[in-house]
Amino acid sequence: MKRVRYTKYTGDLAEDLDLESLLDALSDYLLDSGFRSPLSQFQELNGEQTLDNLREALRQALEFGDAFDQAMQERIDQMIRDGQIENLIEQLMERMERENYVSIEQPDPQAQATGKISSASGQSGEARTDARFQVTDKGLDFLGYKTLRDLLGSLGKSSFGRHDTREMATGVETSGGSRVYEFGDTLNLDVTATLSSAIAREGLSLPLNFEYSDLHVHECEYQSSCATVVMLDCSHSMILYGEDRFTPAKRVAMALSHLVRTQYPGDTLSLVLFHDSAEELPLSQLARAQVGPYYTNTREGLRLSQRILARQRKDMKQIVMITDGKPSALTLPDGRIYKNAFGLDPLVVSETLEEVARCKRSNIMINTFMLASDPGLVQFVQRVSAMCRGKAYFTTPETLGQYLLMDFLSRKMKTIH
Repeated sequence: MKRVRYTKYTGDLAEDLDLESLLDALSDYLLDSGFRSPLSQFQELNGEQTLDNLREALRQALEFGDAFDQAMQERIDQMIRDGQIENLIEQLMERMERENYVSIEQPDPQAQATGKISSASGQSGEARTDARFQVTDKGLDFLGYKTLRDLLGSLGKSSFGRHDTREMATGVETSGGSRVYEFGDTLNLDVTATLSSAIAREGLSLPLNFEYSDLHVHECEYQSSCATVVMLDCSHSMILYGEDRFTPAKRVAMALSHLVRTQYPGDTLSLVLFHDSAEELPLSQLARAQVGPYYTNTREGLRLSQRILARQRKDMKQIVMITDGKPSALTLPDGRIYKNAFGLDPLVVSETLEEVARCKRSNIMINTFMLASDPGLVQFVQRVSAMCRGKAYFTTPETLGQYLLMDFLSRKMKTIH
């Protein structure tokens, strides 16, 4: 007879730890934007995503963080006293990779041997000999979800709405009565009404013959779709003046992305970074984005956003612009960048407002979230909002998420005119 021997369960701390709580504790490091705050727990890591830095970040989160309950923290402290913390860190890194929160990139052995690495342009430079990692889409999605959950909690909301309209259509979700089927309707049959129509016409007999006019379909509320471009200012001022404005903006964009993906699958969300120029950035790379050049080319960001929205066939189109500065750069017809950081340059302002007018003609709404309140900026932003039926919010990095989420959710309940 086969016997089973039972032993006392001692537990594996690396497997018992809640990885999501650990990722939350590491979020300031994983979303580093280049801001060097003396109060930051991870300031000495400089945001470099190397395995050595990840080990150090894990050590600090385990030793000095408050991500775990008292019983779990006591187990961690015991491992530190026993000199087992390094083993725990290695096991946690393996688990984070195994569960697809991070992906580890080993250096190229050939580049290590030669000490040189070739770039796409054919130039050579010093090779990177340190192993690196990247936060995966799953990891980014969790960080976006965590931010969204915190924002919804601060707003006192526990459920999401959808952008409903007064128009009626046929669909899967029913919220009204039924009507006779018309060509082009979704064939979501109201079986009871269809049978009743056939019986009223022919009487209760078998076989029951159906005619085209007997078909009835459920009515449901028509739910509009929306294409959104988040225009995120990544000029150098977003980390100046002793304040990190860029990381909170990234968190909000990630939360908005998670909200759209999970609650509004018919919507689209794109991301545009603007500075001296502008470029579209995949949402999967947002966590690694850092502040760039010094100037703010708002016009180029608007032009790129319009091109992105022109590809979308949605009922509503909007631009959500998050910035802290006045437009101070302009792309000239020959490709050169005209820059003027002193005051509101008439040429830059006029060309930017002309681009706003094009948005208006394309029925694109612009909502601006301004992280500064200089008098000149206030006047400019209010003018932009008035031209494009949008709103202007003057907020802080701490309250940005609440303002943006309230505005976004409130617009879901508005009708299409």
